[in-house]
Amino acid sequence: MTTDIRLALPSEYGEVGELTAEAYAADGFVPAGSDYGLTLRNAADRAEQAELWVAVDGTELLGTVTFCPPGSVYGEISQAGEGEFRMLGVSAKARGLGLGTALSQHCIDRSRSLGHHRVVLSSASYMTTAHRIYQRLGFTRLPERDWSPRPGVDLYAFSLDL
Repeated sequence: MTTDIRLALPSEYGEVGELTAEAYAADGFVPAGSDYGLTLRNAADRAEQAELWVAVDGTELLGTVTFCPPGSVYGEISQAGEGEFRMLGVSAKARGLGLGTALSQHCIDRSRSLGHHRVVLSSASYMTTAHRIYQRLGFTRLPERDWSPRPGVDLYAFSLDL
């Protein structure tokens, strides 16, 4: 499989949104009663307010991640000089192929290209598969930036110094 990582095309936003929402829902990561599924589906807004990257094999979308440059409304915990990414999702058929790692590495590289000294992210306490990816890439916990967007959803902060 030859996979490329590139910015999503406007014609792909609907599919990217569905891929993201389905990836989260398949793992039980959309809390009951929340509107997070709508946020995950709104790829067009992420593309407008941040950077919407996709992993593709030819024309087939396999994964996506949102990179939050400085000033993006999608940034949650980043501070000056830090890159941040969120909403990493890989389609069920492409899991286990290293795409989560590749998309994370792309965000690390993007942060370096922008001159950032660190990359940060938030990940729900129960997203243990993602935590293993981040730890393999060298991220460490940043507990002073842990937070909770709503009761019952605890987000762990991770960072990687560049």
